[in-house]
Amino acid sequence: MPPAHPFDDDKLKEECGVFGVVGVSDAANFVALGMHALQHRGQEAGGIVTHDSDQGFNSARRFGYVRDNFTSAKLMETLPGSIGIGHVRYSTAGSKGATAIRDVQPFFGEFSMGGAAIAHNGNITNANALRKELIDRGSIFQSSSDSECIIHLMARSMGATIPDRMEEALRKVQGAFSVVAMTRTKLIGVRDPLGVRPLVLGKLGDGWVLSSETCALDIVGAEFIREIEPGEMVVINKDGVKSHRPFRPAKSRFCIFEHVYFSRPDSILGGRSVYETRENIGRELAKENPVEADLVCPVPDSGTPAAIGYSLQSGIPYAMGIIRNQYMGRTFIEPSEQIRNMGVRLKLNVNRALIEGKRVILVDDSVVRGTTSRKIKEMILDAGAAEVHFRIASPPTAWPCFYGVDTPEREKLLAATMSEAEMAEHLAVDSLKFISLDGLYRAVGETKGRDPNAPAYCDACFSGEYPVVPSDMIDDGFEMKPAAE
Repeated sequence: MPPAHPFDDDKLKEECGVFGVVGVSDAANFVALGMHALQHRGQEAGGIVTHDSDQGFNSARRFGYVRDNFTSAKLMETLPGSIGIGHVRYSTAGSKGATAIRDVQPFFGEFSMGGAAIAHNGNITNANALRKELIDRGSIFQSSSDSECIIHLMARSMGATIPDRMEEALRKVQGAFSVVAMTRTKLIGVRDPLGVRPLVLGKLGDGWVLSSETCALDIVGAEFIREIEPGEMVVINKDGVKSHRPFRPAKSRFCIFEHVYFSRPDSILGGRSVYETRENIGRELAKENPVEADLVCPVPDSGTPAAIGYSLQSGIPYAMGIIRNQYMGRTFIEPSEQIRNMGVRLKLNVNRALIEGKRVILVDDSVVRGTTSRKIKEMILDAGAAEVHFRIASPPTAWPCFYGVDTPEREKLLAATMSEAEMAEHLAVDSLKFISLDGLYRAVGETKGRDPNAPAYCDACFSGEYPVVPSDMIDDGFEMKPAAE
């Protein structure tokens, strides 16, 4: 894969997306459609595994977009069967940049009772310790992915069935995981006890669907049934859905950044429209941080719903002051160094006639390193804006995520080393304001804001309070936030 565009390099990377279907003819085609709907969760690589009673298990793994690989009739004919799972990947553990095809999921293993394939969204925080233990006991790993630990743990289990083995394996795993797996006849879905990553269940005719998000149910014409609950395992076959509870009960800590950025705006999370939640975030942002201005403009595309909410709440007109080049993909031909240095301008262009002479509020979803924000500000000023005010639809991102999001080291996060005022000075903007953590909680439905004694979400990237201790990272020298801080 070519390197990421400079604009993408200053965003938190989506984790991965998983999708599975059982009880339909040509399952691979449905899986490919589901993966396409989940493409925003991972653009580096994708894979599909299916099973057919005559040909057994079949798989295809490719680098790049779903549309460029899994739309070929010739390829899809090699994936027959009425059951299949798929995975779209952005590397958060193992080899960055999907440099090895062996790291592309789903992973497959042959056991004494038959084969099984798994696709994993999340991050195993004790993967290094598990991997060392397994290798010491004779396991031979084929990839650098943390997800492969699950297959090896299953292989060493003495469980009588594959679901039994998966339960035993996942009890040894720490971190965040939503897993979709398959045997010859069963589709399996599991969420970690805290429910950090999403997973939903849908009905498709006489068949069933598991997906990271509801938007993928829509594309295949499936009916949304419910979310898989935190700590739940569902096993689906021709007789229907059976639910198991393999883990100790725990309070849900769903990733709050799914509401802010990761999930598609047309998905439903916890019974709430992601689009409406993001509009609510914009409203809260306007209440907390008003400023006199002429226009509210989103940084496309992720800042759009929040910018609309800010405009509606403040009464300041909304306008598309920045236009995104929809045809600028990650496969853009490598140009000269001079052209590469244009950076953001290859992807975004300012609507000069609209911006000139105006006081502009720019609404974005987050600030990570700050490099893109600075370039966008320069573009707005070059177009003749009188003032530039940034309003950010999330609190300052000051801590790395270890639960399936590729976050820079803490010292590279702008908010980890600077105050809000210092960041505004660094970016050279007229003002910079973030929504508060309480405001974000109110926007997602917690009317009293965040309860510091019992937060309803995982907000570690903002608060530094990790619901699962990242043991591997601590072993590598990461310092947790002091309890009294």
